[in-house]
Amino acid sequence: MSESGTVDVDEQIRTVSRELRTGERDGAPTVVSSISQRYDTTVEDLWEACTSAERLRRWFAPVTGDLRLGGNYQVEENAGGTIEACTAPHSFSATWEFDGDTSWIAVRVDPEDDGARLTLKHTAPADTGSEFWQRFGPGAAGVGWDLALLGLAQHLHAGADTPQEAEDWEATEEGRRFVSGSSAAWAEANVELGAPRADAEAARDRTTAFYLGEEPPAGG
Repeated sequence: MSESGTVDVDEQIRTVSRELRTGERDGAPTVVSSISQRYDTTVEDLWEACTSAERLRRWFAPVTGDLRLGGNYQVEENAGGTIEACTAPHSFSATWEFDGDTSWIAVRVDPEDDGARLTLKHTAPADTGSEFWQRFGPGAAGVGWDLALLGLAQHLHAGADTPQEAEDWEATEEGRRFVSGSSAAWAEANVELGAPRADAEAARDRTTAFYLGEEPPAGG
């Protein structure tokens, strides 16, 4: 992430919408994490930024594979999967396969107020009772998606190339504030889903420590 101040990280936290809800897929319960932001650009430009390998590497990560309906893709050092649906320039969905687990992403691009809105929904098997969820809650994935949307905002605002700088940026005061704010926002979404506040806030603190490379809080 750039330290040039091209995007106000506090404003970024406030303007991004986050929501958790329960759902069902193939008869099995799921948790759906939604994150959404409006950008000052066209639908076509936002779509290209989210689907072009050349542009994805500039704000998200290098993505290889066959980026078309039915094709397989791989995000460098992250998930891969299969593109299951695509209606350009408005939506696509794909499996999100990582470390033996499969979840699903759905991305929409819609016109809004002389700009365009990106909405990403990440559907995962419901595991709110698992040890991992109890420790980290929705912020484990949610903070990563928040960082991606921030990178996209930087890219669209100033053409910034951000992935290579992200790790160093997260150690700055600005980066730490962003990670903490994102983690707190996902904790609030977890409370709205029904989690006890004390549990959601404890998971928030452990998630924040993980992303910042710190020791987890005592008892965590």
